[in-house]
Amino acid sequence: MTSRCHVGDSGDGTYREGVKVRLSDIAHELGISAASVSRSLNGRPGVSPQLRDQVLQAATAAGYVAPATRAAQEANNPASRPPLVGIIVPELTNPVFPAFASVMTTMLAEQGYLPILCSQSEPGVSEDAWLALLTSHRTQGIIVVSGMHADTHASTRRYDELREAHVALALVNGHVPDLDASFISVDDAGAVGAAVEFLAGLGHTRIGLALGPERFVPVIAKTEGYRRALERHVPGVDPDSLIAHSTFSLEGGVAAADQLIDHDATAIICASDVMALGAIRAARARGLSVPGDLSIVGFDDASFSAHADPALTSLRQPIRAMATAAVSAVLEELRNGVHSSRELLFNAELIVRSSTAVVPDSRRAVRRTPRTA
Repeated sequence: MTSRCHVGDSGDGTYREGVKVRLSDIAHELGISAASVSRSLNGRPGVSPQLRDQVLQAATAAGYVAPATRAAQEANNPASRPPLVGIIVPELTNPVFPAFASVMTTMLAEQGYLPILCSQSEPGVSEDAWLALLTSHRTQGIIVVSGMHADTHASTRRYDELREAHVALALVNGHVPDLDASFISVDDAGAVGAAVEFLAGLGHTRIGLALGPERFVPVIAKTEGYRRALERHVPGVDPDSLIAHSTFSLEGGVAAADQLIDHDATAIICASDVMALGAIRAARARGLSVPGDLSIVGFDDASFSAHADPALTSLRQPIRAMATAAVSAVLEELRNGVHSSRELLFNAELIVRSSTAVVPDSRRAVRRTPRTA
């Protein structure tokens, strides 16, 4: 069997079949300096073509494989590459998703896997296109954050096909009961319920909820938690006029907040911190102060939230814990063939900052009850 000697740039040697081979050994054999050996092997100037040929011949005899040749061999032999694990996120502009990706890629790399990060930012590649590309490269595991699994109108066939191909699968934020995968989610219903309780404690009765499209699983959970909490903490208030659906964007936050302000909301819980920034913009465009006239709560506790004006009260997703759980689920399946189709729920933490305050006295008594036929 031919041994291999991979000589690095540092000049201190490398390994061949587990035994260290020093540049000085080749240098001693040829009667030249170790620096000349290093320059020759790495194609650097300062040595003659004749000397470079002598060095390469001596190194090849020791089993040296040129970097370009080695890379080509590894490309043609997938078994020689680290196992691939794909990570698909919706976008990279919202800092929540890079935060998930950072934890996941670091953990996978530390465990000897090669993470492949895929973003669907407009006008980017679709989730299905990424899945096709990843599977064509024999990716062994895939983690999808806030993907099509969260859309109740979307087919789950794409994920069924991954499971049929024995790809380890973890899906973050969005549970599909009949799908064979590991699910990791924040407790959306509990989080919004905690925000309602907090705002009601500040005297707010007109508490609005700004959400994304109704078809998404996290939106449905947030709505259910909101209705239960409103009934418990602010009985008699009609929730229907205080729920606004838009898009998960700054512009969506503006549109939803405008609708809720028109319905006399004194506080708004937003489905993301980006939407919350839009709600603040909408309030200021109307000459309202935050939190003097309108309290606003975000969701995620993104990296910018503490530095917003005002600093944003937010429901913090435990991103590190959730990302770690998703990676652990994939690695457990890859190593031991063990996986679970149940959903792991993680509690959000309410981080109170300057965007929320006691309801103004002039609006404390405002309360609307459901209309009767």
